[in-house]
Amino acid sequence: MTLALGSAEEAFFQGEFPVGAVIVSGGRVVAEGSRTGTTRAMARPSEIDHAEIRALRQLERLEQRFDPANARIFSTMEPCLMCFSAIILSGIKEIVYAYEDPMGGGTCCDLDTLTPLYKESGVKVVSGVCREQSLDLFKRFFQKEDNLYWKDSPLERYTLGQGLEFCK
Repeated sequence: MTLALGSAEEAFFQGEFPVGAVIVSGGRVVAEGSRTGTTRAMARPSEIDHAEIRALRQLERLEQRFDPANARIFSTMEPCLMCFSAIILSGIKEIVYAYEDPMGGGTCCDLDTLTPLYKESGVKVVSGVCREQSLDLFKRFFQKEDNLYWKDSPLERYTLGQGLEFCK
């Protein structure tokens, strides 16, 4: 998670929404990504270039064999529905995230109510790992005066209005 936080911090310093993701397999990092397309300079923010999607795209360029069943993805924020589905479809069996997303998080879906592809995925979700560090990064992001991304959103209000308690 430390490496994912480093990617998120880098995104933050570039004016982007501070989400980082790292995919680990066999004890080594095989892919990583950070959020793009959210800076103030963007006329319209990208809602596709999420950190998890960017990391998954890197897997497509791996030259060595990749076994997703033995991989784990670490993200500084709970994956949205799009990312959660893409991770499941990739075959990765464990998702570890730091900070919950009460506005757009997708990991609380009841997979048992979905089709067999999702129901039988066997994905495990671990939440709250390094939550305090990730929460601090999101607070700093939302406190920036020039930030317009998700300004006055439920996520911003939730983030700025809480301490370190875990609410899920």
